[in-house]
Amino acid sequence: MEYFYCIISSVIIHPKFCNRKKLRLIVKSNTRQPILRMFLCLPALVLTACQEQHATPQFSPPEVTILRIEERTIPMERQFVGQTESSRLVEIRTRVEGVLEKRLYEEGTLVHKGQVLFQLDDRPFAAALQGTKGTLAQQEARQQNAKRNLARLKNLISQNAVSQKDVDDAVSDLAEADASVLTARANVTSAELNLSYATIKSPLTGLSGQAKKADGSFISPGQEGLLTTVTQADPMWVKFSISEARLLKADEAVEKNQLQMPENGEFVVELQMSNGSIYPLNGKMNFSDKQVSTETGTSGFRAAFANPDMKLVPGQFVRVKVKGVVRPNAILVPQRAVLQGQQGKYLYVVGADNKAEIRPVEMGDWYGDDWIIDSGLKNGERVIVDGMSHVMPNKPVKPQQPAGGQS
Repeated sequence: MEYFYCIISSVIIHPKFCNRKKLRLIVKSNTRQPILRMFLCLPALVLTACQEQHATPQFSPPEVTILRIEERTIPMERQFVGQTESSRLVEIRTRVEGVLEKRLYEEGTLVHKGQVLFQLDDRPFAAALQGTKGTLAQQEARQQNAKRNLARLKNLISQNAVSQKDVDDAVSDLAEADASVLTARANVTSAELNLSYATIKSPLTGLSGQAKKADGSFISPGQEGLLTTVTQADPMWVKFSISEARLLKADEAVEKNQLQMPENGEFVVELQMSNGSIYPLNGKMNFSDKQVSTETGTSGFRAAFANPDMKLVPGQFVRVKVKGVVRPNAILVPQRAVLQGQQGKYLYVVGADNKAEIRPVEMGDWYGDDWIIDSGLKNGERVIVDGMSHVMPNKPVKPQQPAGGQS
């Protein structure tokens, strides 16, 4: 038996017996020896199994989830960092010299147009006004006397009782009296203004600032005459900046019809406060700078917001969201569908024969969790969004419809 086992082993291992035709001859010539025939049949079985094992396996196409591209118009909102500022800032200054008698407002509160803020000692101004009124009365009396004198001389000259020179002198005296009356009246008006300036009122409704002078201080016009400030808070302005590169990119997109601006530039502006809350009232753009700052490389913009409840105060940092721009015929794909290769970004597109094709694409901006595709895809094409790990280029796949989507 050991002898026959060695023969069988040599048959199995030796290359010249790895041939079915030779094995059949050996089996046929030894058909009368059952044991030998049994062992000789083993190599044939082994060879048959080996051939079946080395046959090319057949794999089924991998299942993938696809998304059919559908162009649509989407809003393109842009966010910027902005800061609130008063739509009008007024410095309250004294126009006359005098002693500050009393502050009549509470610092930091809302003051209304015409409200008295400061009161100066007005007695000197009242006295000056009375003096100018007295001077005016004197000049008016002189004027009346000059008029009567001229009228009398005109009657006498017709009777040749006075000379022409006397009449001319009377005319000059009346003209001087008229001029003196005008000057006296101007002095009265100036004195009345000075008296009114002693009572300092707010020219607008806004938030009052800190008082710069204490009661009893001697104040005078000029650089040291600042008393406080009043900032108008309704409407409130919000200023922000946009970089030159971003503006140029937007202009290029408009030329390519990738962006559409609102009619008449009617942008809608939304504010997000520092705590994340949204300001309830929308604003409108009211200024755009046509120049680019040489220091920052940006252009300034400004929006106005109604502020009836004074929720906005000057100096706040806010997030500005500009609405009104739309992108027509936009193509969106999920982030997970885009892959990165040596030549750039690409994705898999399923053709009509259900074969996967590598498609290079150019990316645009983010839109939520999706990418905007600038070029590389067309409306109606099918993009693989899940199952890319088993996909081979130009090989068949088995597309599956996503839940709630279109295949």
